[in-house]
Amino acid sequence: MIQLDQFSLRRGGRVLFQKASMQLHPGWKIGLTGVNGAGKSTLFAALLGHITGDEGQMSRPQGWTVAHMAQEIEALDLPALDFVLSGDEEYWHIQQQLANSEQLSNDDIAHLHGRFDEINGYTATAKAAQLLAGLGFMESQIRLTVSSFSGGWRMRLNLARTLMSRSDLLLLDEPTNHLDLDAILWLEDWLNNYEGTLVLISHDRDFLDAVTDHILHIENQELTLYTGNYSTFETTRSERLAQHQQAFEKQQETRAHLQKFIDRFKAKATKARQAQSRIKQLERMQTLAPAHVDTPFTFSFREPTKMSTPLLSLEHATIGYTGKEIASEITLQITPSSRIGLLGMNGAGKSTLIKSLVGDLKLIKGKRKPSELLNIGYFAQHQMDALDGNASPMLQLARLADPKISEASLRSFLGSFGFSGERMDTACESFSGGERARLALALIVWQRPNVLILDEPTNHLDLDMRHALTMALQDFEGAVVLVSHERQLIASVCDELLLVHAGHCTDFTGDLNDYAKWLREARQQQMNAQSALEQPKSTANKVDKEAQRKEAAKRREQTRPIRKNIEKIEKQIEKIQTKLVEIETALGDSALYEATRKDDLMQLMNNQTQFKQELADAEEKLLELMMELEELESSFE
Repeated sequence: MIQLDQFSLRRGGRVLFQKASMQLHPGWKIGLTGVNGAGKSTLFAALLGHITGDEGQMSRPQGWTVAHMAQEIEALDLPALDFVLSGDEEYWHIQQQLANSEQLSNDDIAHLHGRFDEINGYTATAKAAQLLAGLGFMESQIRLTVSSFSGGWRMRLNLARTLMSRSDLLLLDEPTNHLDLDAILWLEDWLNNYEGTLVLISHDRDFLDAVTDHILHIENQELTLYTGNYSTFETTRSERLAQHQQAFEKQQETRAHLQKFIDRFKAKATKARQAQSRIKQLERMQTLAPAHVDTPFTFSFREPTKMSTPLLSLEHATIGYTGKEIASEITLQITPSSRIGLLGMNGAGKSTLIKSLVGDLKLIKGKRKPSELLNIGYFAQHQMDALDGNASPMLQLARLADPKISEASLRSFLGSFGFSGERMDTACESFSGGERARLALALIVWQRPNVLILDEPTNHLDLDMRHALTMALQDFEGAVVLVSHERQLIASVCDELLLVHAGHCTDFTGDLNDYAKWLREARQQQMNAQSALEQPKSTANKVDKEAQRKEAAKRREQTRPIRKNIEKIEKQIEKIQTKLVEIETALGDSALYEATRKDDLMQLMNNQTQFKQELADAEEKLLELMMELEELESSFE
């Protein structure tokens, strides 16, 4: 078990929690919660053994294997399947030894084969392939190199590699951030069958409810263990806070009564002893703090300026990319009352449909009919990344706002999205993912859209902000089209579900529980079909390697134009960045600011502005191409 004995942690001189004593038993599935900055990641580091506590002790069995999902992954040339297999360190080590067995004795080789069998090494490849399939990778992708995948897909590879470990303790920090709903449902099943101890950080309430049986909460410099899942924790904590508040109020009444007696009688000789007695009683009384309840974010969408019906339509639309149709015969009408949730397996075309609705991706066939009054508020990952890193939230909002609107109004608006006075005026290049997501959302809200098209808007948002977004969307007076792995958000906001599957977009008549059942059945059908196609290597019907190579070459040929454009833009970005460094170096020369060199200074500053704009445009184009490449690769079957 994991034992904490009067354990305290500090970071940067600030106390995170102190004197925590508890036992975390083997097999428990623990959700680690607390506001941003409370110390969750620091506690993870302590569990990993990377840091020690400031006071007390934390211990765990020394023989335990600990698996931890890293937040970054190098662009390796290793095939995805091998990268995942390397997560089982002993398996990987034995494989490497057997592959270079020239220097080993027969006894050593026999011992390695025996141990390989003990750790189920002969089924490890199948296990890794199942992990990749569950997380959304196609059969055609598992032999591609790690470096060929985009950042989000590399994080999935990281997760698969972590799950591959035969661990006793599994530490997962926001594992659902880069997953869609079908991958999350698969991960829930996998974690529920995991036999080790799990400690999980997540902002997804439904995920925490489905997986955890204990909650470890950091609050007010205390670490508290609750029994039950997240919903049970919320109820228990609310009751505890209510009881604490009652005790606080009662104590305040007692203190006030004692103080009143002291103030009234301490100067009177006949009452002096009683007054002194009450002073001592007051001094001995341990002061209770008022019950602390997290202050949630609250905001609302501004009323759209103009409306029409319909706002946007697709008629007999075929969506996809050059040479690759994703779905066809889509007829969809969006009115001000539309609340649409898009469902579908990974690679089915949800994001392609979103980009087609927005107008970022041209239809292959059919018509897209926008209303003259259409004003789309589009939230997607590349919009968040396209924020001006050199500008503060105030500056970026002021660019959108009417000059007549007061600064106080702008600051009040940003404050509702959790930005303090200092952060409002800080360049957002240093912002966390959560801060950037909140800012991107705030800028969308300010522009008063009449159609909100949201592709995974809750990634990087904490629980309070997710709740605030749900409440705001419920009151929004325009249309909503939503792709999200957050089931509570879909259930609370959407009254119409569309399923993108097998090249079609159709109404889904059930609820999200029905979708989960459908998804498991569809996944099982895929596995059965795959198993029927697979043939034992020991027979004459083994897979034709030459055909596989031809298929891989064909896929490379299809993606080559996009890859060439990506390479071209990456080189362009590198040149621009070099020029910007040269300009910044030149601007550091104090002689440049003399009156005689005013023209030189102005020229450099103009060049800097121009190159920064070119860099922003190039990065935006690069992101679009990478998303297009990711969508195309995921569509291969």
